[in-house]
Amino acid sequence: MLRRMSTEAPSIALKLKVVLGKIQVASEKRPEALQYATPLLVAVSKTKGLDMVMEAYDAGQRHFGENYVQELDEKGHDIELLDHCEDIKWHFIGRLQRNKVAKLLGVPNLYMIETVDNERLAKAVNDTWGKLNKPGPIKCMAQVNSSGEESKSGCTPDSAVELVRYIKENCPHLDLAGLMTIGSYDHDPKSGINPDFETLVKVREDVCKALSIPTEKLDLSMGMSGDYEQAIEMGSTIVRIGSTIFGSRNTVPSQATLEEAAEQAKGQDKDLDKSTQEEAVKSQTSQLKKLSVD
Repeated sequence: MLRRMSTEAPSIALKLKVVLGKIQVASEKRPEALQYATPLLVAVSKTKGLDMVMEAYDAGQRHFGENYVQELDEKGHDIELLDHCEDIKWHFIGRLQRNKVAKLLGVPNLYMIETVDNERLAKAVNDTWGKLNKPGPIKCMAQVNSSGEESKSGCTPDSAVELVRYIKENCPHLDLAGLMTIGSYDHDPKSGINPDFETLVKVREDVCKALSIPTEKLDLSMGMSGDYEQAIEMGSTIVRIGSTIFGSRNTVPSQATLEEAAEQAKGQDKDLDKSTQEEAVKSQTSQLKKLSVD
């Protein structure tokens, strides 16, 4: 007798279990020198509804990543989520503008800012956090533009040592956790080692040597849905995974989030001519508007 195949999509809990299993397998393939920590999974919940966040939380997930300050502010202050997810830990993984720092730091359960990419931003976050009289420093990462693409934020690999030095010596309210990169979206893991991962590993070596930091004290946040296993094998200690866990279904972005996306696009392309900036804004805003409920 033939068994009828189920057409029901796998639950978020099941997909989390699969991802965590693959993370474990990939981590066991690393050299012994990199076996000091189990990689942390950050579930990227941008444009996903609160119901999906809470479903993942109920399955045991605690660390979540958001790209837009406005969206994170709305989710982080939601009464139902605050009551349901008492120990949720938010990672901000999008481009952060200095005029959004105060709003971001006011989000309950903010755990880490992974995208500090220059000294002025580091100072703004440090000074603002200090004024809030929190019990300890806020965790952060120095973002490195490993691919050299103009559309990506991050300091250059050559300037990473000085950025980390500045944070450690001048920002007492920041707890530098490590280095982060987004990398190029065009690389196919099947074609070989991702050069962006190689770059970030090399940057960590340079930073640790220059500032006498033990390797295991500087995390690497690299690897997303399509390449996280390779990233882990190369030493990543934080992976950011969204669609593999939550699928492609999205909520409609708020007008404030659309405006923030436009500001980000304009900020990323500040060195381009005005017409090119306008095209970048239109492109990013158009992409977000397409994120509607199926």
